[in-house]
Amino acid sequence: MPITDLLERNSKLYGEEIALVEINPEIQEEQRVTWKEYELIQPTSSVPYRREITWSVFDEKANRVANMLLGRGIRRGQKVAILLMNCLEWLPIYFGVLKAGAVAVPLNFRYTSDEIDYCLKLADVDVLFFGPEFIGRVEAIVPKISRQMLLFFVGDTCPSFAEDYHRATANCSSVAPKVLIDDEDEAAIYYSSGTTGFPKAILLKHQALIQSARMEAIHHATTHEDVFLCIPPLYHTGAKMHWFGSLFTGSRAVLLKGNTPQAIFEAASSERCTIVWLLVPWCQDILAALDRGDLELEDYHLSQWRLMHIGAQPVPPSLIKHWMRYFPHHKYDTNYGLSESTGPGCVHLGMDHLDKVGAIGVPGYGWKVKIVDEQNALVKQGDVGELCVKGPGVMVCYYHNPEATAEVLENGWLHTGDMARQDEEGFIYLVDRKKDVIISGGENLYPVQIEAFLSAYPKVHDVAVIGLPDHRLGEIAAAIIQLKEGMTCTESEINQYCMDLPRYKRPRKLIFADVPRNPTGKIEKPKLREQYCGIRLVEAQNRS
Repeated sequence: MPITDLLERNSKLYGEEIALVEINPEIQEEQRVTWKEYELIQPTSSVPYRREITWSVFDEKANRVANMLLGRGIRRGQKVAILLMNCLEWLPIYFGVLKAGAVAVPLNFRYTSDEIDYCLKLADVDVLFFGPEFIGRVEAIVPKISRQMLLFFVGDTCPSFAEDYHRATANCSSVAPKVLIDDEDEAAIYYSSGTTGFPKAILLKHQALIQSARMEAIHHATTHEDVFLCIPPLYHTGAKMHWFGSLFTGSRAVLLKGNTPQAIFEAASSERCTIVWLLVPWCQDILAALDRGDLELEDYHLSQWRLMHIGAQPVPPSLIKHWMRYFPHHKYDTNYGLSESTGPGCVHLGMDHLDKVGAIGVPGYGWKVKIVDEQNALVKQGDVGELCVKGPGVMVCYYHNPEATAEVLENGWLHTGDMARQDEEGFIYLVDRKKDVIISGGENLYPVQIEAFLSAYPKVHDVAVIGLPDHRLGEIAAAIIQLKEGMTCTESEINQYCMDLPRYKRPRKLIFADVPRNPTGKIEKPKLREQYCGIRLVEAQNRS
């Protein structure tokens, strides 16, 4: 069953119920930033507002988009890109593309003009929907974009080089088009969240999308009465696929354009949210605000909040212990995945395994996993190897890149590039990215292990461990430590704390500085290596 059937079902069963709410919170301070400084979640107006649409309106808007595209000659398999901030128009456009039998291509809203141009060309895009935040970047590449590409502006004041989305769809039929869609049809192209170079285009089938929706609802026991608070951007598989659980059950979701502790608590309280997906830094910010007294639990209606789950990066066990002191009734889950596996959930902890916090969990619904060595042979239980996953959510390929596809896909198995181990009960623990292993004096060091240890120190807000060139040892482990606001700390304090680590695991260099993360919450280690090495590590080793 294609995922578009779920939307049509919800329209029939729950037509007058609210499907989506969009909240743009108040901006506390005047913001004068360019798009280059956009946060992961960015309010789009200085004026706070709240909008909502019902399931029937959602479906009607999607049908109008589909019929408009078909009327303009777009056919099965053609590519339609979406370049929008989170908003109520985002998902109806996405589903309209799917209903037309076309392939949806969400784009990162922090892409430069060159990156937008690259991604449009790589995916063979025929149509682009874009919002007011992107006028300048799109205008800069209009001369380079194919003359046949249709440009639709989603906003109030349409630029001359595009067509007005609202006008183009206004008189289109709100009845679903008669386009037959199969689970094996191509559905979407997502771009990898890699931290170096231009992203790869990841092609997914409809089968992968419906699998993700069913899995999300099962993993988190989502019901029609749940309300999901969605904060991360919809262009990424993480936010989209978690929201698919709401789609599967016909339940309400709230799109929040802000990630401050106050904004999150206010939205969860006022909208009676029951499920909230947070990134680790947002959890840390909330806990810090509670510790300082900037937030008071009794000021908000949060008793209905039943589940807090996290993805995108390893979660320090100390963070969850801290969280449970404030929210002892919460269920907790962590979700592992990558865009190549249709986002999070191919491995997940499960809501009843607090004793296993620190693990990413067990195979998700419909998934298989294995851990292999360099020769692709299974490693012994407890040994470190590369994590591989297999299931209905595995990508078709890297679009137009058979060489890169062959490097990660083998007989349906996706090689994740993540190093992991499995305990005696079958729970999987991430050790590190394969490429991030530090070889120091013949010893293999896995930065995530050191990061998890340092993150438990009370003064530490965030930490990243990278390898730096060393003449004698080849590499040494360096820890970049971002302290909590208002805290001071010395190297001697950290060194003393690290005495509990085996000697070979202790970082040999400490740097007190900010830890950069990309839009999906991953540490930007290539940026750190460039900053502190100046050149690539292998090159540095060869020169030392």
